[in-house]
Amino acid sequence: MIPFNKPYISGRELFYISQAVGAGKISGDGMFTQKCHKFFEDRYGFKKVLLTTSCTDALEMAAILLDIKDGDEIIAPSYTFVSTVNAFSLRGAKIIFADSSICHPNIDPQQIENLITPKTKAIVVVHYAGVACDMDTIMAIAKQKNIPVVEDAAQAIDNYYKGQPLGSIGTFGTFSFHETKNIISGEGGLLVINDERYIHRAEIIREKGTNRSSFFRGEVAKYGWVDIGSSFLPSDIIAAYLYAQLENIDAIQARRKAIWQRYYKTLSRVLADENITLPKIPDFTTNNAHMFYLICSSLEQRTMLIQHLKERGVHAVFHYLSLHSSDYYKKNCKDLVLPNSDHYTDTLVRLPLFYELTDEQVDYICEQIVVFFKSYVC
Repeated sequence: MIPFNKPYISGRELFYISQAVGAGKISGDGMFTQKCHKFFEDRYGFKKVLLTTSCTDALEMAAILLDIKDGDEIIAPSYTFVSTVNAFSLRGAKIIFADSSICHPNIDPQQIENLITPKTKAIVVVHYAGVACDMDTIMAIAKQKNIPVVEDAAQAIDNYYKGQPLGSIGTFGTFSFHETKNIISGEGGLLVINDERYIHRAEIIREKGTNRSSFFRGEVAKYGWVDIGSSFLPSDIIAAYLYAQLENIDAIQARRKAIWQRYYKTLSRVLADENITLPKIPDFTTNNAHMFYLICSSLEQRTMLIQHLKERGVHAVFHYLSLHSSDYYKKNCKDLVLPNSDHYTDTLVRLPLFYELTDEQVDYICEQIVVFFKSYVC
C-alpha cells in the first residue's frame, strides 16, 4: 500500500534530540526552542514567534489574547478543521460560518462583509492546502471595520502572498507541525504575533498565566500569577526534532514541489475532458505543495475513486466535513446553506504526497486514476 503520508526524518533529528537530553533541559523554552524561534523570525521577518504544543494551542492563545468572551461572534470558513473554530467556541464565541469560494476551498472574501455585526470580534481565515486567501480584500474589510484577523496557516509554512509570508499579514498567524504537514515534529505548533501590543501578554498566557519569561530575563525579581493562561510550551525534545527539519526546509520543499508538479503535469493532460478539477493556484500566491487534490463530479464518483485506488494499493482520502453540517453546530444553531463548502465536502479527494514518494509511485497513482476515469460510467 502506498500510504497517504509518511513522516520524514531529514537528517539530524535524533542527534539533536540526544543533544537536548544531554543538555539536561528538556522542558519548554530550551536551547532548541530558541533556535527555532530565531529561525522563524530571521527567515520570515515575523515580529515575534512562540512555539506551542499544537496549532490548536496557538489558536487558543489567539482567542485569549483577543479577549474573546461569551456572546462575541467570530467569522470563519465552514470548510476547515474543527480546531479553527473550537478555540473560539471554548471562550464562548458564536461562530458565523462563511462559504468557500466557487473556485477554491478558501473562504469567499465577498461574504465576509455581509456577516459582520457589532458583535464581530475576529475574522479567522484558513489558507487551505497552503494556498493564500485573497488577503488584500480581507484585510481591507478588517481595517475598515477595525476587526483583528487570525491567519490559520496550519498548512501554509513557507508560502507567500504577493511576496509576504503567510502568517505575517493578520494580527496573528498560527502554524502546525503535525506529522502530516510539510515540516514536522510529530505534534507542535507556532503562534506568530504581528502586533507588538500582544507580545508581553502572549508570553504570560503561554506560561500558565505567570510572568516567568520576564523573570528568567531578569526583568522582575520574582514571578507569579498575573493573568489567565495555560501550559502551551512544547518540550525541547519536540523543538530539537523541528529544528533539524527547519535546517532542511529548502530540500524538503523542493522535493514536495517536484511531486506536486509531476501530478499536475500528468493529470491535467489526461483528465482535461473528464469534468475533474485540479488545484488552482491564483497569481497572488506561491505554492508550497502541501497537498495535491482532485475535485470529482459527485460524492458517488469520489467514493468509487477512493475504493478503486485502495484496491490497487493506493491510500487516498477525502478531507473536511463542513462544520456548519456537524452535529454539534446543528444542535445549537439554525441550518445554513453553504453550497460551495458542501461541494468540497462531497467531492474533494487528496492524493499521497510526502517527501519519500518516488516518481515511479506518482506515475503509478496517476495511471490508476486514468484507468478509473476512462471506465467510470455515471
